[in-house]
Amino acid sequence: MKILTWNINSVRLRAPIVVDVMRELSPDIVCLQETKCPDELFPSQIFTDEGYTHQHFHGMKSYNGVCILSKIPFTKKDVHHRVGREDCRHIAVTAKGVDVHNLYIPAGGDIPDVEQNDKFAHKLDFVDECAAWFKDQYTAKDKVVAVGDFNIAPLEHDVWSHKQLLGVVSHTPIEVEKLTRFYKSLEWVDGVRHFVPEDQKCYTWWSYRNKDWSVSNRGRRLDHIWVTPPLKPKLKSYKIHQIARDFEKPSDHVPVMVELAI
Repeated sequence: MKILTWNINSVRLRAPIVVDVMRELSPDIVCLQETKCPDELFPSQIFTDEGYTHQHFHGMKSYNGVCILSKIPFTKKDVHHRVGREDCRHIAVTAKGVDVHNLYIPAGGDIPDVEQNDKFAHKLDFVDECAAWFKDQYTAKDKVVAVGDFNIAPLEHDVWSHKQLLGVVSHTPIEVEKLTRFYKSLEWVDGVRHFVPEDQKCYTWWSYRNKDWSVSNRGRRLDHIWVTPPLKPKLKSYKIHQIARDFEKPSDHVPVMVELAI
């Protein structure tokens, strides 16, 4: 079972490149974030035509939004609201006995201070609530996958410069601390770092501000796929589809995929 996650930054604008990736990588389940599309306008048919007939989406105009597109039938679909808001950031499905959660954690604005920046406070509260909620809903023996744009690069080599980004939202110590607590809540396994040693640079996002992103390579690993311990021995391979950053009208994120022997 191949599971792919991608912050697409507008599903209607970029549906054609999603189809290109579907055809090239043949994922079984595709989880998109920042779809920026109300449900009644979701481009369902273009994905149905590619064989992704099982769909679960929850979106709003201009902001946020998440969807799960699958060749595998769902036995359950859920929408979850976080920290008292209904802002389309967390949905889940059950497929082949595995619960798959698609998360779009808030970016958090530019100022890493909860007193000065409500967006940053919202982000930290969101991560705290996820940590508590997953621990309440599951045990480390359950088969669970959590994917998405977590908007946090937790490890030193998940960013182009650990020293220079310590004060930048996405890599601050408090964000790393909160995400680490979430990570430990179910003894999660990092599906990409399972294959890529922690001392190797690994990125999934490059800013639009970098005109020649591949030369400067000032990236961050913001997109994640976590699995619970029973799925760790099922991990077969991973893919960071870096070429997608050079697509016409690309997202600033690229697709990330793992394959599980299920």
